[in-house]
Amino acid sequence: MAAGNEWINGYLEAILDAGVKLRGQGAALPALPRLLADDAAAGAGAAVATYSPTRYFVEEVVSRFDDRDLHKTWTKVVAMRNSQERNNRLENLCWRIWNVARKKKQVEREYSRQLSRRRLEQEMGSREAAEDLSEHSEGEKDSKPDAHPPAAAAGGGEQQLSRFARINSDARIVSDEEEEESKDRNLYIVLISIHGLVRGENMELGRDSDTGGQVKYVVELARALAATPGVHRVDLLTRQISCPDVDWTYGEPVEMLTVPAVDADVDDGDGADSSGGAYIFVDRALAHVTNVARALGEQLAPAADGASGAVAPVWPYVIHGHYADAAEVAAHLASALNVPMVMTGHSLGRNKLEQLLKLGRMPRPEIQGTYKIARRIEAEETGLDAAEMVVTSTKQEIEEQWGLYDGFDLKVERKLRVRRRRGVSCLGRYMPRMVVIPPGMDFSYVESQDLADGDADLQLLMNTNKAKKPLPPIWSEVLRFFTNPHKPIILALSRPDPKKNITTLLKAYGESRHLRELANLTLILGNRDDIEEMSGGAATVLTAVLKLIDRYDLYGQVAYPKHHKQTDVPNIYRLAAKTKGVFINPALVEPFGLTIIEAAAYGLPVVATKNGGPVDILKVLNNGLLVDPHDAEGINGALLSLLADKTRWSECRRNGLNNIHRFSWPHHCRLYLSHVAASCDHPAPHQLLRVPASPAAATRASLAADESLSDSLRGLSLRISVDASQDLNAGDSAAAIMDALRRRRSTDRPASSARALGFAPGRRQNLLVIAVDCYDKDGQPNVEKLKKAVDLAMSAGNGSGGQVGYVLSTGMTIPEAVNALKACGADSASFDALICSSGAEICYPWKEELGADEEYAGHVAFRWPGEHVMSAVPRLGKADGAHEADLAILNAACSVHCHAYSAKDASKVKKIDSIRQALRMRGFRCNLIYTRACTRLNVIPLAASRPRALRYLSIQWGIDLSKVAVLVGEKGDTDRERLLPGLHRTVIVPGLVATGSEELLRDEEGITTEDVVAMDSPNIVTLADGQAAAADLLKAII
Repeated sequence: MAAGNEWINGYLEAILDAGVKLRGQGAALPALPRLLADDAAAGAGAAVATYSPTRYFVEEVVSRFDDRDLHKTWTKVVAMRNSQERNNRLENLCWRIWNVARKKKQVEREYSRQLSRRRLEQEMGSREAAEDLSEHSEGEKDSKPDAHPPAAAAGGGEQQLSRFARINSDARIVSDEEEEESKDRNLYIVLISIHGLVRGENMELGRDSDTGGQVKYVVELARALAATPGVHRVDLLTRQISCPDVDWTYGEPVEMLTVPAVDADVDDGDGADSSGGAYIFVDRALAHVTNVARALGEQLAPAADGASGAVAPVWPYVIHGHYADAAEVAAHLASALNVPMVMTGHSLGRNKLEQLLKLGRMPRPEIQGTYKIARRIEAEETGLDAAEMVVTSTKQEIEEQWGLYDGFDLKVERKLRVRRRRGVSCLGRYMPRMVVIPPGMDFSYVESQDLADGDADLQLLMNTNKAKKPLPPIWSEVLRFFTNPHKPIILALSRPDPKKNITTLLKAYGESRHLRELANLTLILGNRDDIEEMSGGAATVLTAVLKLIDRYDLYGQVAYPKHHKQTDVPNIYRLAAKTKGVFINPALVEPFGLTIIEAAAYGLPVVATKNGGPVDILKVLNNGLLVDPHDAEGINGALLSLLADKTRWSECRRNGLNNIHRFSWPHHCRLYLSHVAASCDHPAPHQLLRVPASPAAATRASLAADESLSDSLRGLSLRISVDASQDLNAGDSAAAIMDALRRRRSTDRPASSARALGFAPGRRQNLLVIAVDCYDKDGQPNVEKLKKAVDLAMSAGNGSGGQVGYVLSTGMTIPEAVNALKACGADSASFDALICSSGAEICYPWKEELGADEEYAGHVAFRWPGEHVMSAVPRLGKADGAHEADLAILNAACSVHCHAYSAKDASKVKKIDSIRQALRMRGFRCNLIYTRACTRLNVIPLAASRPRALRYLSIQWGIDLSKVAVLVGEKGDTDRERLLPGLHRTVIVPGLVATGSEELLRDEEGITTEDVVAMDSPNIVTLADGQAAAADLLKAII
């Protein structure tokens, strides 16, 4: 290894020099525990083995440490001019590196211990779930289905059973009948991708590590779905970025994606076929999707019940999140709207964490601090909780990567699928369906003439006088590097990322004289202006590439152009194909492998990594070879076998072209929609979210009702009471009569409830939400503090003319909340709504009957395990050594969608993270909240929470979230941090909460509040002590 590296040679010579001088001086050499020189090497008859710098260097430095880290050390060494001081520094550095090696072994041991513990927990959870779900349990066939089964598709129970007939995850062929049926469905699909820089045209792939093939995949998927028969509209939601460091187009709120018409009858002049929307918060996405659904309902069914304005909105057929961050956003959005959710992981956090821990360079806390990896993993787990279906590119991704997650167990998922197919209860358990759908590709740039002309254009490029048409400029940009441009091209196209393993390819090429004589090498590694100004990883790779080219003297044989456009990529593939070259993807792990499919479309044989997506791709295409990305000799042999054997080259080219249709976007979209129809449980019409009509529809309905009522009242003589004579006249319109009657009814009510009833929900302009968790240490409500919070909110709304409504959001039950307000001297009827049981229930105290909203109850019932999880929580939630009474069911606080447990001692119960992990491993999906100062645990449905209940009300009442203010304390229940972010204003009021429950939220190495909430957001206002005045709150609302 050291033979060809100048700075390593110098380092070795310096260490040897230091060792020789020390031995010559007879100095005592340090003896290290395991770095002992062989007796024979140290000298015959040596009694004590001494420290050997040579062996130390070979064993501990060259073979075990990254070149970049070692080079930094060497740079410090050579900076010293004085030889004696230099030698002393070398000796100290040796000890320091030995200490690093010892720490590395400690990290490796800790990783092995954690991995063993985790695998044991997963095995226990899987075994327990499998035993409960035994397919041959006695009486299983006669058992009843779940209390809240997924909504069946139209067609009855037989169709519901047939939907789960497939037990494997292989992609199936879509029949002509299915495709014909899908053409009249008018589907609305929402895609979400907030990773990297996303725009429709001229994508800057390779600009940074986040903007890669995934961005291109998502944009092309949106276009392809919009062009699929039966799909009416596709929205791609991403981040809106306004920053001088990026192009202004990323700050545009809307970008229309051009979609090729499917047939001549398609009319896309109004832009309804597809649209790209940029929304930075899920709240804005919520408002956007709600408005689009309502508009589509009016557009597609303009005559349906038009007089009353009761047009059903067209909700998304599916919401699809890409990557961890968008998967979490999609989970929240799908739960809020009660529509199916699909996710694609692309690159998984647990897999990356496992690789980092195996390297042993950083302990887990340092990894978390650097990469925020726990936050990413939790986002992926949240996506798994809500996802109906997970799209993968390979079976390897399912078994080896998703199998690392708490929320997915392949064995349990298969058992659940069998039970659902047989109509047997799943006992409240759920696992998402994993499907393999190969990534698609746009073949519009591929021309049949390109595949038949051979190297004709290349010959014209050599003799420009005979050229009949201008040739692609990128060709001359690449060929100018080569001494002999007629040789076949080995093409590698990727980001300059260490994971793409370009340096191993260069070493294989440089060390093979035969390969250098046979072919040229072209490296397309993103765009660059100055390597010094690039990010660390990209600069390191490009610097290493240039050094390797210089080491092996590859000038004239390797091309590495600085710039290329996205539109140049097809021409780069054409150039390689015309030279009868080969495409290579030597990545350490390749999740998808879109470049492999692109290369095959242009007739290029492929050499690809055996890790990841290429395995399944080459199984279908049969157009190349798989290699170990760490084996330079294997890479060399595979390239030579394709380049030297023209018969084999032609066979691989032909196979790729014949099978490439399996990866076309139309085929991908048909498979996608087929899997969504088979795997996703779409809610029944009565379970869909109800939204108020749009202002235009409401105006039309009001005018229609006014006209109808005026006709019915025409000619009638009305007797009006004296009290109402100032409000009503016999000749008034129906609208005026109804408005006066409403005012009359409100004045007949008690004064305490007049404010809420006179401006009924839906007529407010602003909302004040009191989410201050005021409890004493014993878990009882702190009446004094709660009264301060209520009085503060009420005083803020005084003088608003009833435009401000009030909502109490709490972990207490409905009766407990009403009693607590009564103890504060407040009338519960003054509140528009009470969000109780940590978001499991909503009630409207101004109504005659004080009960939970049944419509909201049906909305959150999705995937609620009910009584099946009730007994599992105490068993999994108690800490080691705890007694049964330390976490016991509290029947008085339980409701249909909330299991409440009393916790006597916080030290005797596990934290939320641990309980949720254990439940996930057993297939239970729930939200868990400690409330009342750690004395109560609420277990509620996955779709229920205090933030989601607030968004439910905002949709029902038509109040924009930007006109909502949420009052919270400095501490609170374990869901407090979820109340902070969003479009609404959050006002943190100090001094109202003395005891919170957040100590039981998560483990020490888990996510921090700063990872979840950007506390520097302008929407979060922290009042200073003594500043809590009504004026401050009004400013927060406005």
